[in-house]
Parts: sequence; C-alpha cells; structure tokens
Amino acid sequence: MNIILLGAPGAGKGTQAAYLVQKYGFPHISTGDIFRSNIKQRTEIGVLAKSFIDKGQLVPDEVTCKIVELRLAEDDCKNGFLLDGFPRTVNQAEALSKIADIDYVIDIEIPFARLLHRLTGRRVCPKCNASYHVDFLNGNNVCECGAELIHRDDDTEETVSKRINVYTNQTQPLIDYYKQRGKLISVNGDQSVEEVFAEIVAKLG
Repeated sequence: MNIILLGAPGAGKGTQAAYLVQKYGFPHISTGDIFRSNIKQRTEIGVLAKSFIDKGQLVPDEVTCKIVELRLAEDDCKNGFLLDGFPRTVNQAEALSKIADIDYVIDIEIPFARLLHRLTGRRVCPKCNASYHVDFLNGNNVCECGAELIHRDDDTEETVSKRINVYTNQTQPLIDYYKQRGKLISVNGDQSVEEVFAEIVAKLG
C-alpha cells in the first residue's frame, strides 16, 4: 500500500504517521529526512541539493523528485510506503506518478480556528524539546525536566496564520488533483488521536 499523508501544521500528521507505520509496517518517508540524510552522506544528489539550499534557493523539482525516486527504490519500500512532505505541488504529483503508483492520499482536515488554537497554545522545553499545550498545563509553566517552558516565536497567532494560509493555498490544487483521480481520503482531524486513526484505518479498508 503506497500512501501520501497530507495535513496542515497542527493537524497531527506526525502522530498519525507513527500509528500507521506501527500498524502496517511500511516506512515513513519524510522528504526533510531524505534531504538531511543525503546531505550528511554527501551523496551526489545531496551535494547538488545543498548547493541550492546554501544559496537560499528552493531545490528544483527535478532534484527533489530524484531524491524521492532513489529512496522509493530501496528494499524497505517494496511492500509499500508512507510519503510525508512530498508531493507539494501538482507538478511534483505528476512526476511521482511516473515513479510509483499511489493507492491513497489521506487528507487530515481540521477547521482553521482549531489549528490556530492548537499551535498558538503550544509550549516547548528549551532543554529537552518536550512539547506541551496550555490546555493541559493547568497554569504550570515548567517541564518535567525542571526547565521553564517557552512560547516559540513561530507559534504566535500572526505567524501561525500565515503558515496555515500558505499550506492551504499551496495544497488545495494537490487535493483537487488526487480527488479527480479517486485517490483522496478526507478524514476529520478534529477528534481524539485514536478516533482519527480509527477513521483512517476504516477508510483504508
């Protein structure tokens, strides 16, 4: 089963990815991780990607697609994979269709207001990187490790709103692309983690 996972910042994509990998046993392929791995190992394609990143430029689609293609050719992907962070555009989706057959595209949907609440209420530990939400802190602002929690600059309402809007505008054509091809599965992300996962599994059949 070859799956693409979509979801705006704060939609719980990372949590659902971990659940899916545990249940189905396929690898979770994050494009960010692939880039970092190739750059660290100084592979030919990694060196090329780094040359664009170092200049502050976007990595061209053909380079990104090649990195994904090489990863999907590895043995652990033979029985399926979960793609996260790719494709981001219709052009990338069309390139991916020449590399692999996608069975399902899972879109975790959550209302804008809920996403905003989730992200702006996040507090993180600068020492151990643990993450909390004000809804469950009961006024406490100290991590279990003893460090004082912080509100990150990129978790302010203005920044979060921009991130969500950029994601929505960028992803909508991709959602339409897969919907037209009968591969899109929309899931209500405004539920408990367990309920979201149960809905995904039920729709995967």
